[in-house]
Amino acid sequence: MIFREKEILLKDGRKCLLRSPRVEDAEGMLDFLKTVAGETEFILRYPEEVTLTIEQEIQYILSKNEAEGNLIILAFVDGELAGNCHLGFVPMRKVRHRGTIGVAVKRKFWNQGIGTVLIRELILFAKASGILQLELEVVEGNERAIALYKKMGFRVYGEIPRGVVLKDGTSRKMIQMVKFLDQSEGS
Repeated sequence: MIFREKEILLKDGRKCLLRSPRVEDAEGMLDFLKTVAGETEFILRYPEEVTLTIEQEIQYILSKNEAEGNLIILAFVDGELAGNCHLGFVPMRKVRHRGTIGVAVKRKFWNQGIGTVLIRELILFAKASGILQLELEVVEGNERAIALYKKMGFRVYGEIPRGVVLKDGTSRKMIQMVKFLDQSEGS
């Protein structure tokens, strides 16, 4: 799906442009992923594991922009890709009420409200699409993200022991969170 372009004001007064990815964003999106993967151990890959070609990233952009119920939003500050998010769901009848989300923001843009705005836009899109619950996984120890998700109404419902194993052999749990978008608390 294509996101209707929107401009927001950040906490520091700068403008941030939210929009869907375009073919010409492919290289920048790959660079962004390498950057955020190198800034924290909370991204699920290392920078050297970002091995897609620009052509593969272009195909990814096109497929996501055309797919009903899938949405990618990029956040640009002063022309620089500062953050991104995505929402996806499986269209099979039994599970199409569930959407999964992911969010990433470059470290130099932390604490400006970008993550909050991106999640808010995903929630609005999900509700308009008939999705009844949003789900995500977050790496144990990512307290900033967990606090943000809780602020946005997500709650912990489970965990996967040893969900992530780092290069040094240490492991961390994957914490599973959910937000119900209807009145039901689920069962």
